[in-house]
Amino acid sequence: MNQPIGVFDSGYGGLTILRELVQTLPQYDYVYLGDNARTPYGTRSFETVYLYTLECVRHLFDRGCRLVVLACNTASAKALRNIQQLDLPILAPGLDGPNRRVLGVIRPTTEVIGNYSKTGNVGILATRGTVTSESYVVEIEKFFPTLSVFQEACPMWVPLVENGEYDSPGADYFVKQHIDRLMGKSPAIDTILLACTHYPLLLNKIRQYAPANATILSQGGIVAASLADYLKRHPEIETQCSKHGQRSFLTTDSTEDFDRQATIFYGEAIRSEQLTL
Repeated sequence: MNQPIGVFDSGYGGLTILRELVQTLPQYDYVYLGDNARTPYGTRSFETVYLYTLECVRHLFDRGCRLVVLACNTASAKALRNIQQLDLPILAPGLDGPNRRVLGVIRPTTEVIGNYSKTGNVGILATRGTVTSESYVVEIEKFFPTLSVFQEACPMWVPLVENGEYDSPGADYFVKQHIDRLMGKSPAIDTILLACTHYPLLLNKIRQYAPANATILSQGGIVAASLADYLKRHPEIETQCSKHGQRSFLTTDSTEDFDRQATIFYGEAIRSEQLTL
């Protein structure tokens, strides 16, 4: 039976995570699900994000996934805890706990972010939903209680990326605006986390307007390293993940649109299958 690793996102951004997972752990099979028909999640309520995410996780479980990565900061912030604590014991009961697992992108990042900062001041650039959830503030405090965390919501950045304007002159205004606002909260910020999987496509412009000495962190590499470590520590899950190097892609919206946009995020051409939930 094929038992791929599931990777879920509300749209295309999670493909930047999948790209890093494939580079780091190419032997595994992966199935990516983008809920493009209902994106964006960043502006939706906690309850709506939770219900949408749970529906997609259920589908990935039905496809044979033993492990699902929520490659979406909003879903990780608004849905992961409920799914792990309330739903997994029912959806995937096991003698020693749930026999299927769901992981997010927030914890792997917060476990290491303090290692990059010399001033003890870090900035978080994210969607409004992620910022409002305070998930990064809460999680960072667990690992680096003396770190000062400053957040900035960037509501225009995802539309810029998804409309292909991430490298256009028009993007400069919005990137500069939010970098300036973030740095205005603390000029001592020396580490900036891109806490949305769309934002790596704006990396060139972010570097242009961020302080020259600031470390800009994308999540893909961090999440990939964390998953590799997780699989080593959980052989009961790792041994059940199939390893044929296969990739498949699902979208809840137009496959034509998805395939065209996915190339930008994933870095190579793909062919998707439409999914009706």
